[in-house]
Amino acid sequence: MKLSEIFAKKIPTLSFEVFPPKTSGNYENVKYATSEIAKLKPDFMSVTCGAGGKTDVYTADIAASLSRDYGVTSIAHMTCVGTSKSDAEKRIRELESLGIENILALRGDIPEGFDVSECDFRHASELTAFVKSISDICVGGACYPECHPESANIKEDIIHIKEKVDAGCDFLTTQMFFDNNIFYKYLCKLRDAGVNVPVVAGIMPVTNKAQIDRICKLSGTYLPSRFINIVDRFGDDPDAMKQAGIIYATEQIIDLLANGVNAIHVYSMNKPDVAEKIQSNLSYIIPKKDVLL
Repeated sequence: MKLSEIFAKKIPTLSFEVFPPKTSGNYENVKYATSEIAKLKPDFMSVTCGAGGKTDVYTADIAASLSRDYGVTSIAHMTCVGTSKSDAEKRIRELESLGIENILALRGDIPEGFDVSECDFRHASELTAFVKSISDICVGGACYPECHPESANIKEDIIHIKEKVDAGCDFLTTQMFFDNNIFYKYLCKLRDAGVNVPVVAGIMPVTNKAQIDRICKLSGTYLPSRFINIVDRFGDDPDAMKQAGIIYATEQIIDLLANGVNAIHVYSMNKPDVAEKIQSNLSYIIPKKDVLL
C-alpha cells in the first residue's frame, strides 16, 4: 500500500524505522530484529540505507520481506548523491519488481572532497522529480524542525522543502526532536509557506546515555532541560534510563496526538523491546489495525 493512501485516512498511525546491517556477517541478527518489530503489526516500517547506498541490497531485501512475509507496508530509503540517472532508474525498477510502493528520497551525505556540481542529482528534490517522471511510486522526503544544518536559516530551509513538495514529494518525515513546541512552530511555518503534504513526526526513544553524545554530534538537536534532567538523574543506571527514555518518548507521542498530529514515526534503533513497549503504552490511543498476512 502507498503511504499516501494510509495518510489520506487521517487516523493515528504508528510506524518504526529500522536499519540494515553494515556487513553480511550481521545480516541475520538485523533481520531477526526487524522481523520481531514487524510482528507488532505497525502501520508501516521504513528501512534506511548506508552512506552512498552501500547497503541498498539489504535495504531492498528487508523492505520486501516486511511486506511479503509479515504483511507490513514498507518504505525503502534511497540516496542519490553520486548516483547516475540510469542507476537510479535501475534501482527504482528493482524496488517496483519487489512490490515496494514507497521510497524516502534523500540526497545522502557528501563524502569529503566530493564535487556534487557534476552529479546528475545534487539535491533530494531532483531525485524526487526524476522518480515521479518515471514511476507512480509514492515518494517521501526528510525535513528538519530545527533547520537543516547546511541551510543558512529556517526560512531558506523551508524554501528547499517547498521545492521538494513541488517536485512531487507526497509526504515529509522529520528529523528527531525532543521538544514538541519546536515541531508545532515548524509545522505552522511549513503550512504558511504552502507546504500542505502530511508531515510525519519522528521520535527517538533515548534508552542509554551514549546516544545523547551521538545525537548532539550528528544533528545538534536541542535538548530541553526536562530531558537533560532525566539523563543526569538516570543516565548511569541502564535499566532506569531505558525506562525513562521510553516514557519520555511516549509522552511526546501522546502530546502530539492530542494536538492533532496523526502520523508518528519511531526511530527504533532495531530494538524490538523498545518498539513493543512504546506500542503497548499506546495500545488504546493508537489501536492495532488488522493487517493481512
